[in-house]
This record gives sequence, C-alpha cells and structure tokens, in this order.
Amino acid sequence: MSVTSAPRRAATTRGEGQWARGYREPLNDTERFKRDDDGLQVRDRILNIYAKHGYASIDPSDLRGRFRWYGLYTQRRPGIDGGRTAGLAPAQLEDQYFMLRVRIPGGQLDTRQLQVIGELSQRYGRDVADITNRQNIQLHWVRIEDVPAIWEQLEAVGLSTTEACGDTPRNMLGCPVAGIAEDEIIDGTAALQALAPFVGDPAYSNLPRKYKTAISGCAQHCTVHEINDVGFVGVQGPDGTPGFDLWVGGGLSTNPMFARRLGVFIAPDRVAETWVAVTSLFRDHGYRRLRSRARLKFLVADWGPEKFRHVLESEYLGGPLPDGPAPAASTDARRDHVGVYRQKDGRFYLGLAPLVGRMSGSLLAHIAQLAERHGSTRIRTTIEQKIIILDVPEHEVVALSAALDAVGLPVRPSTFRRQTMACTGIEFCKLAIVNTKDRAGDVIAELERRLPSFDTPLTINFNGCPNSCARVQTADIGLRGQIVTTADGRSVEGFHVQLGGALSAAAGFGRKVRGLKVAADDLPDYIERLLTRYQTANSGGESFAAWVARATAEDLL
Repeated sequence: MSVTSAPRRAATTRGEGQWARGYREPLNDTERFKRDDDGLQVRDRILNIYAKHGYASIDPSDLRGRFRWYGLYTQRRPGIDGGRTAGLAPAQLEDQYFMLRVRIPGGQLDTRQLQVIGELSQRYGRDVADITNRQNIQLHWVRIEDVPAIWEQLEAVGLSTTEACGDTPRNMLGCPVAGIAEDEIIDGTAALQALAPFVGDPAYSNLPRKYKTAISGCAQHCTVHEINDVGFVGVQGPDGTPGFDLWVGGGLSTNPMFARRLGVFIAPDRVAETWVAVTSLFRDHGYRRLRSRARLKFLVADWGPEKFRHVLESEYLGGPLPDGPAPAASTDARRDHVGVYRQKDGRFYLGLAPLVGRMSGSLLAHIAQLAERHGSTRIRTTIEQKIIILDVPEHEVVALSAALDAVGLPVRPSTFRRQTMACTGIEFCKLAIVNTKDRAGDVIAELERRLPSFDTPLTINFNGCPNSCARVQTADIGLRGQIVTTADGRSVEGFHVQLGGALSAAAGFGRKVRGLKVAADDLPDYIERLLTRYQTANSGGESFAAWVARATAEDLL
C-alpha cells in the first residue's frame, strides 16, 4: 500500500509552482533564467557589451529571454515558409535583426514624440513601423548596435521600451480620448498615470507570465477589459460618484477566457493600491510550473471570483472593498473612435484608419507635421491599430481630413478598412505560419470593390499562428493562419475560420464549424459569399454575430 500511495501523494502535493506555497525552485527553463538574473538587468549588458561587440556576443538566455524585458524580439529570417515554422529551432528561425516595441501608455503621444518615432524608423528600421492592438508602435530591422542610440532618443522625449514584453506588466491600455469624450463616464488618465512608477520596479518584474492592464472610463469600453488580466471599467458608484468596476482573469490565445467581475467599487484614488494588490497576488499565487497555464486567467478559473476577492481583500488589501455596480453596455457597436467627433471643449478629434496598422516612419512623421499645421499637438494610438488626432479647431477639420485622405489615411473609411485587424504575420514573426498584413490589405481592397455599399459593423481579424494576437475569437470573422490542402492536393497558406465572436453585452467566442478552412487566395470569394447570405437573411438590423448564432453550418461554409 505504501509503495503505491507515495507517488500519489507526490503528485497531489507537487502544486503549480506558486511562490505563496513555497515552490521557489524553478520548474521550467524560463523560471530558471528569471531566477538567475532579473530581466531588467539585461539593459547594462546591451549597452556595454552586446551593442559594442555585435549580435554574436549575445548570450542565448538574454537573446531569447531577458531581451523581452526591453521590448526586443529577434525577427524571423526571410525566406522560411510557414510549413517549416514548427520544425525549426529558434536559432534556425531567427534573423540578426530585432523588432523593438515602444511602450505608449494609454496610447498617449505628443507630436514631438510621434515625430521622433518616425525618424527612428527611417534611420534605423528601414522605414517600417506597426501600430499594435495594445497601443504600442513596433519598429523592425533594428540592429543591436543601434539600440543604445534609439533608447537615448526615445528617453529624451519621455518614451521607453521598458517591460514592453516579458513576464511583466506590459503596456497599460487607456481610452485614447480620455478627458475629452463628451460621453465618458470618468477620465481614467490620472489612474493610468498613477501606475507609471511600477513599470521597471523589480517587485513586479518577475511575474508568472505576461500581464495586461486596461483602465478606462470610456462609454464604448474601447480597451476591451473583458480580455485583459486586470481591467478597471468606469462606472457610477453607489453614491453617484464615478469610479471603477474591477475585472480579472481575461485572456485569449489557445485557451480563451473572459475576465470575471469581482463586484467591487474602486474609487479613483484607490486604483494604484488595488492594481498593486492584484499584481502581487498574481506574482505570489500564479502558476509557474507550466508556461501554458501561467496566465492569471487559469488561477481565476480555478479559484472563482469569490475566492479571488477574499484573498485579495484579506491578504493584500487589509480589508474589504465596497460592493459596486456592473458597467453599462457599450454605447457603440464599433469601439474604435474612428471618424470626426466633437470634444467636450468644442474642438474635434479625428480618428483615422491606417491599413491594418502598417505604417512607415515617414508617414508617422508626416502625421505629426499635419497635426501641428492644423492646430493640434496631441496624438493617440488605439487598440484597433488606429490613430487619433486630438484638439483640432472646428475650422481646420475639413482641411485636415482632406490632407489625411490624400496620404491614404481616411477618417471616414469603409467598414472593411475600419474594422480589419492583422497581427505581424510571417513577415517578421517566428511563430507565424502565413502572411497576414498583405493578405488583409488584399481582402480589404477586394471587398471594397465587390461590396461598396456594405456599412454594417463587422470585424475581420487575421492571425498568423495558433495564438490570438489579433483577437480572432472575439471577431465577427476570425481567421487563424495554417497550411491547408487544396482540392488538387497542394499545400498552401490558408486560414481556419471562426465566426460570430463578440464582446460586452453580446459576449461570446466565435463559432467553429467543422471543416471550415479557406485557402488564402479564396478569402475574398468566401467572405463575399458569407456577407451576401447575411444581408439576405438579416432580420431587420440583426448583427452579424446574432445571425451566425442561428445560421446553419451550411450557411457558413
């Protein structure tokens, strides 16, 4: 009996590697390199060793690990097709150039900062820049020798790449029109700024996994709190004073989960304290044994919101939080702020639509110049890969709109241009299987030509690998890249299709239909056929997601 019971006891007491339970010995390679040296320490080696001696001098545990703490990832080596992605080691996939992610809290930039990013892209990044769906801007083709100069110029204008990646509090999302939107519940800017001191703090630089924060008082819920690790959502408190509702445990990737409400009301001056408490709880109780189960969402799923709230209040806050109301549903089916809108002060903001976030440094710099020429000094990036120019005087709106349209940045774009998103894809990403940016651009152009009058809100999200950087599970049409076999037996780039995803009051992950895979070249035909069926069957204003939910599988093929 003792022979068989001993292994069983070991299995049940092994745990998930939580520090709070005494599991300090690293249980995987990532936890080991984090124990050996904090990711924040790699900055000195970049400045004093690697930038001086070149790519060959970089220690592998820094290259593929700690570099992320400063927003650096090696790029995919050109010419490696998607079918080989899973079969090659990192050293075979990676090039000697880097993607460098610039951290932009709340998407808040002034024109000088945008100008500098544009100039850096031109000087060091082959004039390529991507706006991400977390309000960052990514440069490509960066050499390690140039990183110190890039950092110096970013830091001179108040920007950095610190903890833009890694097992850290990554870029914190905020409503890009905070403080100026006529319908906002609360301006979340002060709460967002109160978290700035914790970026680069060693107390939070070794979390079990990446950690995503959203803080917004936007009536449109434009920071998608439902899929962040921790979200503060604007609400009217029990006494009528605005504050925040607290959500925890959201995330997508291969195990998507929506965040859970804790049912508490957070006064504005308690956001920082509460964020520290939630983050510390994750640091101490989060799972560190398996990387695939290390996100906060797994702990919340196992504990449930009641236990999570109890531990948060009793162990990390020293007392209970007041109960609070749930947020109202979003006021707009589109959460992107694209278009022309009046601000509280009577001026206007213009939300413009780059093509799936792909920009050039030259164009970024030109946007900064156009904004200044027409009376603005404030720019915002959005989580939909878009850009907003704030504070435009009314008499400048028409001229600025025309100038933006002339350089391919419409403020009144088609639904397809407005609501299509694409991750980096095989062009630069080592995990990707297919091209995304170019494919998405081609699909947009074809759908604009074929369905010029289609104006229903509709999201089309392209992802290059099995993960969900482009939020495919919550899109109306979610496209996840893979290699597919055609009728004549050829292996080609294609996409697994997931349909009818949604957030907010209509929250739900997209519907999967058995066998629904589409070759990349066939996407325009497939989406046109699908949208034509939707328009024919639409029962008086029915959303695409609602139609998908009741459609037959045959309707969706």
